[in-house]
Amino acid sequence: MEQTLRDRYEVVIGLEVHAQLLTNTKAYSSDVNAYGAAPNTNVSAITLGHPGTLPVMNRKTIDFAIKLGLACGCHIAPLQHFARKNYFYPDLPKGYQITQDTTPICTGGQILIRTEDGTQKSIGLTRIHMEEDAGKSIHDVDVYDTLVDLNRAGTPLLEIVSEPDLRSSSEAYNYLTEVRKLLRYLDICDGNMEEGSMRCDANVSVRLVGAKDFGTKVEVKNMNSIRNVQRAIEFEITRQIEALENGESLTQETRAFDALKGSTISMRTKEAANDYRYFPEPDLPPITVSAVQIEEIAKEMPALPNALFDRYTKTYGLSAYDAYNITDQKGLALYYEELISTTSNYKAAANWLMGEIKSYLNDQGVEISAFPIAAQRIAALIELIDQGKISNSIAAQRVFPALFESQETPLQIAERLNLIQSSDSSVIEAFIATVIEQNPDEVSRYRNGEKQLIGFFMGQLMKVSGGKADPKAANGLLRQKLES
Repeated sequence: MEQTLRDRYEVVIGLEVHAQLLTNTKAYSSDVNAYGAAPNTNVSAITLGHPGTLPVMNRKTIDFAIKLGLACGCHIAPLQHFARKNYFYPDLPKGYQITQDTTPICTGGQILIRTEDGTQKSIGLTRIHMEEDAGKSIHDVDVYDTLVDLNRAGTPLLEIVSEPDLRSSSEAYNYLTEVRKLLRYLDICDGNMEEGSMRCDANVSVRLVGAKDFGTKVEVKNMNSIRNVQRAIEFEITRQIEALENGESLTQETRAFDALKGSTISMRTKEAANDYRYFPEPDLPPITVSAVQIEEIAKEMPALPNALFDRYTKTYGLSAYDAYNITDQKGLALYYEELISTTSNYKAAANWLMGEIKSYLNDQGVEISAFPIAAQRIAALIELIDQGKISNSIAAQRVFPALFESQETPLQIAERLNLIQSSDSSVIEAFIATVIEQNPDEVSRYRNGEKQLIGFFMGQLMKVSGGKADPKAANGLLRQKLES
């Protein structure tokens, strides 16, 4: 599609995120809430909706919802009711879903994202409400039949509904990244979209630039990665604009995304809310959330990524790039916090974390939780460099690898390997004399005005000394000898 045509239209996007909560048991029963168990083993009469069974509210679900609401700056409703959302589907054993309709636990609030130019944008939230998940239909195991696994049925969910504030697929990508990051920082959802523990439906419409009314909304489902959400939105933008340009009318419908083809396909015309026949859940009493309960949860809240980002850039002087990469994963941020509790060289700590440590993690294919070197030992290595006892290159090439093989301190390793730098002028002068003797042509060129050769001589000096010459002390002495 030509950019001039694309620029005539404004895209309007709202996202609905379903986050499975990391509770030990299900939303309204004591059935185990665990991924990967044998099919239909984490079920009971309550999960299956047998007559005479009664649901009991999981307190952790409420606490987790309050946590997320506080993190997003939402209003927490003091009194809430549950509702039944009625619809038939093979993997919904009760024939209805227990959810919240008119009284969601959280309303308002926002998610802050960074746009392509690096500025912050606030994406409003309509609501966050508690509900339960359905089971899972499996279509690719049996040639003739669809199989149903009800282990997931009754798993507690938070549905996070955004305002239609997103204006591009990249903003949607950044929004989902921030939501997942927040869920992981709060330890309430693992955010693994490939396992279905975080799922997203995208509501997409287009309208001419300057138009006040929204266009016809299309909901896209069945996306198992943040990247696929972005791809699906891009396809829908193109499809909808081309349809309107061809004089076609759009239908409010639900579509599925085919990741292999990169396209969406129609599933059904969109149901209205009243098709679900909401009515109050008769078996669950209303719940109340007190100010004391909210205050207690607020005290347990961890430092969140946006607050850490601000501290790292404004207080510690890190670049936005460094701060964003460190806060991107909770584990990295926690490791960095341990590092800077021991060293005040915040930039060096960031460089080591995003350099040698991240390279090791990538090479080994592991998370920071599996990194075997304690942050205090890396901080001690940084201190050796700051004290001028070893160079940064020697630290990276010789001492850092040795930390994996020995429980010695970085100083003990450096001493054992004879790596401690010398600032003794007589020792350094002997190294300089060797360099000058070995490179007479370059010495002549330097003395004839090619002062940029100082970098060459410093390289030779570090090579001759085995990296043991203190660069600061050596640089001045080297210049003196070359000028004399």
